Amino acid sequence: MKRDGLTESPADKWTRPDDYLGAMARKRGFRRSRLPGDRTQPESPRLFLSTVPFLALMALLAILTVGIVVAAFPGSQPELKPAQVAERETGVAPKGWFQEAQKEFHH
Repeated sequence: MKRDGLTESPADKWTRPDDYLGAMARKRGFRRSRLPGDRTQPESPRLFLSTVPFLALMALLAILTVGIVVAAFPGSQPELKPAQVAERETGVAPKGWFQEAQKEFHH
């Protein structure tokens, strides 16, 4: 089928799922054939990539924990001052002050 001078691919090419799966299987097989064979000896552990950072992190967390415990210990806090209670004072008012206040309130 031609449209604007371009030819389209045949209808059966790359349109069925089997074509896609076949191409993917061939690509996978090619990649597998190029991989090196299985290792016969285990790889030696890399100390600076696995153990040392873990130990450094654990040491840092231990130091941080000790610092927090020391800072939060109650003995290192200043003592609280006792609350001062105001003494009760007896007041004196002139006679008739309540009646004068009632008069001012109602006017």
